[in-house]
Amino acid sequence: MAVSRPLRHLLRIRELEEGQSRGALETAAHELRRLETALAAARERGRRARLLILESARTGELADRLAGINDTRTSMQGVEVLTHRIRSVEQEVAALRQRFLHKRMERRQAETLLQQREVRESAEQARRLQQTLDEWHRSLGTRASKERSEGQPDKE
Repeated sequence: MAVSRPLRHLLRIRELEEGQSRGALETAAHELRRLETALAAARERGRRARLLILESARTGELADRLAGINDTRTSMQGVEVLTHRIRSVEQEVAALRQRFLHKRMERRQAETLLQQREVRESAEQARRLQQTLDEWHRSLGTRASKERSEGQPDKE
């Protein structure tokens, strides 16, 4: 079982790498969700600003109209910035997902190698045990036949 020790070490390394990769992916995905929430809030702010402009046109309130125009402009800028940032983070998430899947595949390959090695070692150990038992059994037969032949008088 000593041969599989380096494979166990490799498997442990692959598990750690996969865990780090998963953590980075989860962090980036969380950032993406946060940005999408901020984008939805910016769009809602723009919608409310446009409603304020419409309402101010009906009531004639100049201050509300100016505030609505300013909020609309600000929300549009926010939407533009957030949209670009979301695209960037989506690309990052896609790259991290690929890295995670690659690390998962490497870990599974290491697991498979370790399992195959353990099966081979177990079969080899069973074969050696069987050989030992076969030799012991043969030695019993040889000893018993030798004892029988020694116990019989010589025919002369």
